[in-house]
Amino acid sequence: MAKAVPSGFRTATPHLTIEGADDAISFYKKAFGAKPMGKMLARDGKRLMHAMIKIGDSVIMLVDAFPEWGSKGPKTLGGSPVTIHLYVKDCDALFKKAVKAGATVVMPMADMFWGDRYGEVIDPFGHRWAIATHKKDLSRAEMAKAAKAAMAQMASSPKPRQ
Repeated sequence: MAKAVPSGFRTATPHLTIEGADDAISFYKKAFGAKPMGKMLARDGKRLMHAMIKIGDSVIMLVDAFPEWGSKGPKTLGGSPVTIHLYVKDCDALFKKAVKAGATVVMPMADMFWGDRYGEVIDPFGHRWAIATHKKDLSRAEMAKAAKAAMAQMASSPKPRQ
C-alpha cells in the first residue's frame, strides 16, 4: 500500500505558479542550490504542467502559469502575499548567491530580535524568499522584551518612502 505522504516529502509542500517555470528552475539552481527532480510538459509542448525541485531537505512543486485555467503567477497578480522561508547554515552566503543570480533585495540581512539572522529577496519571477540562520534560542519573555525594543527603535526611525 502506498504511503499517504510519499517518501522525501513533508506534510505541507509549496506549489509555485510561475510565468516561465523552466527558467525559474535554472534560477533556483543558481540561487539556492536547488536539485531538479523531474518535470512534465503540458500538451502545448512549451509550458510545464508539473515540475519539482529540492532545496535542502524540502520539495517544492512548480507549474507554469495557465491563465486560461485561472492559474496565474505573481507577475500577473502584481506580487505574492506568500514568503518561502529557507533555514540554512550560512544565510549570508546564500543571500549573496541569490542576489548574484538575479534576486532583488527586499530586506537586507540583519540580526533579528527573535534570534535569527534574516533577510528577504524577491526572485525574478515575483516570489519572495526569506533566508535565515537560527543563531540563538530565546525564551518567550526574552523575545517579547527584544521585540518591544525593536519596535520602539522602528517607531523612532524615519519612515521609508512608498
